[in-house]
Amino acid sequence: MKRIGIITRDCGGVNAAIRSIVRTASSQGLEVLGIVRGYEGLIHGNIVPMDRRSVSGIINLGGTVLKSARSEAFFTEAGQAKAVETIRANAIGGLIVIGGNGSLTGAHVLADRHGVPVVGVPATIDNDINGVGLSIGADTAVNVALDALDKIRDTATSLERIFVVEVMGRSCGYIAMQVALSGGCEEVLLPEKEFSMTSVCEEIAAGNAQGKVSWIIIVAEGTARAEDIAAAISMNTGLETRIAVLGHIQRGGRPTAVDRILAARLGHQAVEALIEGQSDACVNIRDGRPELVPLAAAILPKNMDMTEDYHLLKVLS
Repeated sequence: MKRIGIITRDCGGVNAAIRSIVRTASSQGLEVLGIVRGYEGLIHGNIVPMDRRSVSGIINLGGTVLKSARSEAFFTEAGQAKAVETIRANAIGGLIVIGGNGSLTGAHVLADRHGVPVVGVPATIDNDINGVGLSIGADTAVNVALDALDKIRDTATSLERIFVVEVMGRSCGYIAMQVALSGGCEEVLLPEKEFSMTSVCEEIAAGNAQGKVSWIIIVAEGTARAEDIAAAISMNTGLETRIAVLGHIQRGGRPTAVDRILAARLGHQAVEALIEGQSDACVNIRDGRPELVPLAAAILPKNMDMTEDYHLLKVLS
């Protein structure tokens, strides 16, 4: 293997992973090609050479310097054929894919159906890669959301209101649970846990009767809409509510130290795995030691039990 390629999605820490991959590969005498705009760029041959100097000064940047784009075309036979043609035409001996479930599904397709040597690097704010303890970007997203929440709390306390704050998480409540617990919130609504709107309202009414005047309720976007929850609370309790939808702010921001270090380790590990002939696997660190998770397993739904964290939240609220 003389040349490897990199495909990315965006979240905090991805640039740190790119830097790690490029510099590790360079130290092993390998050339590196960056694929611009993900699988769409792979289909259209949008490729740039990368070296140690080209990744200087990017470790602290959010997003991805290689850009990212969704590609419906890649999941067609014609699209995959063009992608493989690009790989062969550029003599790419192995591919490293940095991303979440969708990106790693594409990586599995290339490895399993087309025999392309591929290693995945988990990077998603939802931390929902099966078999992976912590994905790049999750810690940064939680801290970005928490910073916003701390500011919202100032207003909620001062104006004595209920705030319903919607965070990202279509099928995974990782961000919601982490932010609720670290932010000292009164309630969190998760995709993994059924909730009763009646119980939520009764708890608020009971607290208000004892003199409590402000609440912060975190809602994962895949559970319900913040505006619907707020409307139900106002209707059933008569108390004033406000909403805040954090949206894509959670995918941006300078990566935390946790994400930068994790990215450095996983990027380095991914290059070594390719050199050793590994493929169709995702890098991971378990109990401080590197390991590989088969991509076929990594792209399955992740079962996250948040029962204990939720119980702790209610005890402390």
